[in-house]
Amino acid sequence: MRKLIASLAVTGIALAAGSALMAQNFNAAPLYGTLTLTTGFSPDPQQVSIQAGGSNAVSSLGIVDPTGGTCTGYINAAAPDVRVHYTAGTTYPLRFYVQAAADTTLLVSMPDTSWRCNDDFAGFNPLVNLVSPPSGQYDIWIGTYLASASTPATFFVTELASSGPTP
Repeated sequence: MRKLIASLAVTGIALAAGSALMAQNFNAAPLYGTLTLTTGFSPDPQQVSIQAGGSNAVSSLGIVDPTGGTCTGYINAAAPDVRVHYTAGTTYPLRFYVQAAADTTLLVSMPDTSWRCNDDFAGFNPLVNLVSPPSGQYDIWIGTYLASASTPATFFVTELASSGPTP
């Protein structure tokens, strides 16, 4: 229900802005699959091959990352690229990151309906680091910095602080 309310709120923002962008659909099947993970998962990292990018501007959604992350780039659909169902413990952080040959961006819808975004954490590769991640559904969109650019990319989920791109 909370995802439906968030989707309706984003729809209102998009319509108010006069945008042709469809609202993010938290009920749609993810384009590249779902990972169901419990703290201490193995192998770590988990990865999903995707095609990043699209023509829908993230900036037109009016999404704000309360931690100061940059919500930018272009995504390809209202449906998430990847969905992660995560059962948290008390020990591990959770890190989402992307590796690609082109400039990619990362948009994460949190279980509490807030957002986390990143662009260029390490070179052109984004990373969202959650020190105390809550259990729940994470919906992930991987964009490209340039409109209508599409690029092969790999999305990763890890609990290891030593895994991922370094700035």
